[in-house]
Amino acid sequence: MTRTRRPLPGPRVLSASAALFVLAAAGCSAGGSQPSVAVPAPSPEAAGYCEALHGELPETVAGLERSDPSPESDLTAGWGDGAIVLRCGVPRPARMDDSQSKAVEADGVNWLLEQRDGGPRFTTTYRKAYVEVTLGPEYAHDVTPLSAFAAPVAKTVPDSL
Repeated sequence: MTRTRRPLPGPRVLSASAALFVLAAAGCSAGGSQPSVAVPAPSPEAAGYCEALHGELPETVAGLERSDPSPESDLTAGWGDGAIVLRCGVPRPARMDDSQSKAVEADGVNWLLEQRDGGPRFTTTYRKAYVEVTLGPEYAHDVTPLSAFAAPVAKTVPDSL
């Protein structure tokens, strides 16, 4: 049995194919795309609360239109192309065990405050599912966006006490 070998495509064909692939990938992630956010993996009970919360979230927060991050999930939401991001069903932050941690209250919902370089992060306390809200640096000293989440969280995520 004689085998004939087919020549491999020349470097120009591979380069052109690779270039097309890179251009296609860049086109998929070009401006206008939503920021990517890690989707939490909560327990089934917490996921149920998060699904209910997702349906109650406002269309605008702090004057910013809703623009959910990718990948699409009932566990995440966003406003202002990533200026405000909500994730529901996140793990309990270790900082909740620190007696020096700071907390804020917004319209009856308590939040743990964690200052970060990219802006503050808030996580609900005393709830059956942890809801995290990350604000951009423009909100470094402004907790008013949390008020938009107070009623939906109170309505859909029960107290744990």
